[in-house]
Amino acid sequence: MAALVNDGFLRACRGEPVNRMPVWFMRQAGRSLPEYRALKDRHTILELCRDPELAAEVTLQPVRRLGVDAAILFSDIVVPLQGMGIALDIKAGIGPVIDEPIRARADVDRLRMLEPDHDVSHVLDAIKLLRKELEIPLIGFAGAPFTLASYLIEGGPSKNHARTKALMLGDTPTWSALMEVLSESVVAYLRAQIHAGAQAVQLFDSWVGHLAPHTYEAHVMPWVRSIFDGIRDLGVPSILFGIVTGELLSLMSRSGADVIGVDWRVPLDEARRRIPPGMAVQGNLDPAVCLAPWDVVQAEATEVLARAGGRGHIFNLGHGVLPETDPHVLAELVDLVHSWKVPS
Repeated sequence: MAALVNDGFLRACRGEPVNRMPVWFMRQAGRSLPEYRALKDRHTILELCRDPELAAEVTLQPVRRLGVDAAILFSDIVVPLQGMGIALDIKAGIGPVIDEPIRARADVDRLRMLEPDHDVSHVLDAIKLLRKELEIPLIGFAGAPFTLASYLIEGGPSKNHARTKALMLGDTPTWSALMEVLSESVVAYLRAQIHAGAQAVQLFDSWVGHLAPHTYEAHVMPWVRSIFDGIRDLGVPSILFGIVTGELLSLMSRSGADVIGVDWRVPLDEARRRIPPGMAVQGNLDPAVCLAPWDVVQAEATEVLARAGGRGHIFNLGHGVLPETDPHVLAELVDLVHSWKVPS
């Protein structure tokens, strides 16, 4: 494995001093890069995910071009669902589409637990390839149970997650059975990624911001906590991220994660007031800012850095890189963040 030359990201996750502010971007692997689009012209997303060499190449593309302080594995949160026997596709302009949505207990019973070495061996092979190349930390990831359940129940992306909430609140035994198989599979998946070489992990709970705090606390938070409890003995930093989660931040901070990712809707100084003192934060520049003139990008990024307060901050966007983003702007943004004087 390549020697780790830059461990600033890992140190920031733990709240330790860093020489410069670490930065990486969600969806940095792909989306805006022309070299990724060239691959995408010849392969579907799932084909790229299933080929270890191609997945490793897409992961490395932003590292070479942008100079970020961490790489995130190129994959998709629905990849393990395929391994669990779910027939699905990722359709352009739509997202994941499930052939037979889950609507009742019998549908949950047809799910099988993920066996990573058998079901997603291509993901683990990609991680092993990457660890031979990378001199910065590699982030593995998974979808959180609520977000995975939403895709499974709704049959695809949803604006209101009504079916998901109805099942969660109206049929608690079925919901709990679904959460159990998903959370245990996510634990197995993350553990396998870490054993393969991932040096940190991020749990994406993209849709959980649609829940009221008391609903999150009763029906989702225990399962998220079980995931972080299930990987704690492996000693790698963990990040929990969702969008529109401002009212959930204090609860999310009790989930067992080491770092809370914050979207752009909550300033980082306010986010810090909602989580325990000393807990690390990640974020949170609005991705749309990167489409504005450079002086606007510079001003907005500087505001994020100032509000974050220094130690225990990983600079990132508040969500993923937009496809129309100029990669040169991202590279300049990395340089700007690296030039920021980190308060002692």
